[in-house]
Amino acid sequence: MALVIATALAVGVAPAVLGGVTAVAAPVPVTASTGTVTQEGGPLVVPSGEEGPVTTRVTVQLSHYSGGTIKARLLLPTKPYEAGNENPAYRWVTSTCAVNGGAFKACGWDNWDNVATLPEVSTNAGQTTLTYDIRVDATSIAAYLGDVPAYLEVSDETGTVTDRGPVAFRFVKGTPEAQYRTTVLARDKAGVLWQYESSGRADKPLKARERIGGGWNVYTSVTSLLPRSAAGQGALVARDRDGVLWYYEGSGNPDQPFKPRVRIGGGWNQYTALAGRDGGLVARDRDGRLWVYMRSGSNDPTRMFMTRGLVGSGWNAYNLIAGRGGGYEAVARDTGGVLWSYGFRDGGGGYYAVYAPRTRVGGGWNVYDSVVSTGDLDGSILDSRTTDDFLARDKDGRLWFYAGRQAAVGPATVPGPTRRQIGSGWDIYNAIL
Repeated sequence: MALVIATALAVGVAPAVLGGVTAVAAPVPVTASTGTVTQEGGPLVVPSGEEGPVTTRVTVQLSHYSGGTIKARLLLPTKPYEAGNENPAYRWVTSTCAVNGGAFKACGWDNWDNVATLPEVSTNAGQTTLTYDIRVDATSIAAYLGDVPAYLEVSDETGTVTDRGPVAFRFVKGTPEAQYRTTVLARDKAGVLWQYESSGRADKPLKARERIGGGWNVYTSVTSLLPRSAAGQGALVARDRDGVLWYYEGSGNPDQPFKPRVRIGGGWNQYTALAGRDGGLVARDRDGRLWVYMRSGSNDPTRMFMTRGLVGSGWNAYNLIAGRGGGYEAVARDTGGVLWSYGFRDGGGGYYAVYAPRTRVGGGWNVYDSVVSTGDLDGSILDSRTTDDFLARDKDGRLWFYAGRQAAVGPATVPGPTRRQIGSGWDIYNAIL
C-alpha cells in the first residue's frame, strides 16, 4: 500500500497531500459547450473505498438530429491509475456506462488518451434526447483525485461532434478496503481472544469486536510478528507457561484470521518481555539484556529466526516495551513514567545494533497499564501522513487513542501530543495487541 503511494508520488501523479479536493490536472481543453448537457444532482460524489459504485445520470438535449449511430465519450483531465502501469491491481477507478436505459458496459477510465468511451446507440427519426448513466467505483487511493472536471462529448456517425457539456466527479475518502485496515486484538480474563477491526475513520477508529476463539489464557505473552489486516493477514507468536513459543500464521480469512498454531521451540521463559520487530522479535532477559531474533526467511517455523544477537544492556530500566510487528521502531516506558522512542538505525554499529539512540517522547505515561503500537487506525495512511497509531489503556479501563506522528528527532513514528478517549470497560482484558 505504502509502495503504491510512494510510486505515485515519485512519478508525479499525486499531489503532496492526498485526500484534498483540488483537481490534480488542468481541465481538458475543449471548445464551448453545445447543446444542453445536464448532470442530475450536480457533481457525482464517489466514496473511495469499499462502499461500492455510485451512478450519475447525464441527459443530453441534442442540438440537431443527424440520424444513424450516435457515439459519446468522456474527456478526463488525468489518468486515474499509476502512470505507466496497466496492471489492473493499480487501477484506482473503474466505470461502466449505459445509454437510454440499456445494459451497462465497460467504459474504463484506464485509457492512455484520458478518454472513456461510452456505449453507442442507434437513434430514431426525430429523437432529441439521450440519457447516459455513468457508474463509478474507486479504491481508497483514488481519494487523492478530489474534484475531477470532465466533459461529455457526443458525435454523429460521421464523427462530427454535435454536443458537449461538463460532467463533474468528486472523489472523497471512504472506508478503506480490508487489506488497508489493521486490527486490534484483546484477550479477556476467560481466555477468549477478540478482534476489533479498524474503521479508517478518525471519529470512531474501531469497529465492534468479533470473537476469534477461546483457550488463549494458556499463554503468558502474545506478540505481533507481522502486521495484521482486516483481510486476515499477519502473524502472531505466543509463549505458553512452559516457555514454548508458538506461531500463528495469518489465514487470509477475516472470520478466522489465524491458521492452527505451529511450534517454534522451547526455552522462551528466560525472557521477561517480548516485542515484535519487522517480522522478528526483541526479547529482554532477567538481567536486563535485550536480544534480537531476526527473521531468517525460512518457511520452517523451527528455523524461523536467526541466531540471537545482543542489542544492549540496561533494559530493566523499562517496565513496558512496545514494538512493531511490521516495523523497526519501538517505544519503551521507564519506571518514572517517561516514554522513550527507539528509531531505526540505518547502518553502522554492527549487525545487531538494531536501534538508533533513544529520544524522549514525554512524561506521565505511568497512568497507563497498557500501551501498544498499532497499524493505521484512522485511515491517515491514505492521506500520506503516517502508518502507525497508538492505543493506551488507563487503570480505570478507559481506552485512549494517540494519532501517530513523525518523531522530532530520528525516523521513528511516536504518539502525538494529544489523546482522545475512544472506549471504556477495557479492563475486562488482560492483554491488548
